[in-house]
Amino acid sequence: MSQTETSAGEIQFPKDFLWGVSTASYQVEGNNHNCQWSDWERQGRIRSGDACGAACDWWENADPDFDLAREMGLNALRLSVEWSRIEPEEGKWDSTALDRYRALLQGLRDRGIRPVVCLHHFTNPCWFEKQGAFLNPRALAQFECFTRYVVSGLHDLCDFWVTFNEPNVYAASGYVLGEFPPGGIGKVATALRVTSVLAQCHLLAYRALHELQPHAQVGWAQHYVVFQPVATMFDRWVAHLLNETFNETFLRLVEHGELPFPLRLLDGNARDVKGACDFVGLNVYNRLHVAFDLRNVEYMFGRIFVPDHAPQGDPGVERPYGEAYPQAVRVAVERVGRLRKPIYILENGVPDARDRIRPWLLVNVVKELHALIGEGHDIRGYFHWTLTDNFEWTEGWNLRFGLVELDPKTQIRKMRGSGFLMGQIARSNGLSHDLIARYADEPSTNHVRTAAPGCPAER
Repeated sequence: MSQTETSAGEIQFPKDFLWGVSTASYQVEGNNHNCQWSDWERQGRIRSGDACGAACDWWENADPDFDLAREMGLNALRLSVEWSRIEPEEGKWDSTALDRYRALLQGLRDRGIRPVVCLHHFTNPCWFEKQGAFLNPRALAQFECFTRYVVSGLHDLCDFWVTFNEPNVYAASGYVLGEFPPGGIGKVATALRVTSVLAQCHLLAYRALHELQPHAQVGWAQHYVVFQPVATMFDRWVAHLLNETFNETFLRLVEHGELPFPLRLLDGNARDVKGACDFVGLNVYNRLHVAFDLRNVEYMFGRIFVPDHAPQGDPGVERPYGEAYPQAVRVAVERVGRLRKPIYILENGVPDARDRIRPWLLVNVVKELHALIGEGHDIRGYFHWTLTDNFEWTEGWNLRFGLVELDPKTQIRKMRGSGFLMGQIARSNGLSHDLIARYADEPSTNHVRTAAPGCPAER
């Protein structure tokens, strides 16, 4: 792959570069009442008090958003399949749900948009969750069976697969931070065991996909956060510990087949996972600052915060979201580059209802990716999170990541300025000198929030 820079300072990406958006089934489809997240809602665990409801109404009518993606000039779109729709009861398969996903994928292909399918994006069927989810001894066989059913039904429409979205977020938020179901708090050893099982499920899915579709491209989406220590040796120690337990666990299992001692005592039988990917997907959003604090035992004695002066998106209900930091993609790409696999940025964005900083972030992340390609990194695509405002897990409708504004009550859509900008970048396959110059300066933040402990924000 090659890239060019014109004499006028304009930059161009390789001609086969993918410009896309990423989505998740629960967040866009609507009216899903059979997964553990719908139970989580009913338990009142959504901070904003919102309900997902019809979401973006994709289960009934995704055409308006697919048309918007085509009008923007996007050539790829990532979505996920909902296990709870496809296998609503253990061993009972709903072929009509699979037919609906076939229609979605065909709709994308008809518009010249390459579909990317994620098998697991945080949600489990209620029956699977009640059995212990990925701590259930039968989880490996159950997930492999689900994978084979989906791939057998969709393989003629998709050859680009993501097994798991952010396994590190799923494990940390569900078993350490209490922000995802099942709501475990401080269960670090359990989270590591879950991570190991997810890695083994990834391996089984990887093998099944290549058996059923030999030329498939199979990887996973790794959430990567830059943990920036404040100053002292203790700050650096805590930041290193957070990086090792959050960023490195699943990544090391794929890279080496085991974790460093003593964590490897908990990684289970994951040695065969080594090398099981055709590409690495990166979900990169922000930088979090870390200070040593003996009071924060549950966060490994670290206080995680965002400085008031740092560019940041809209705040969450209880804490700042994170620093918008375009150079985070460099840190992440340079780390996963050690696997010597093609790299796709599968998520990147910022919650920004008024488009205060999203355009600046978008242009400068794209500029950073172009520089990385020039340095020899095999980056093949950029997927923005997300196309249309959607239901953002524990934050509900409070955080607006869409290039397109959505009123969930009326389902009325309105393209944001950043949506037009994304279309301009995608259609031109690069950045003009004017865009680079216009967004060269770092924006100031309009939100000042008290520093608070937190975790890497979930998608």
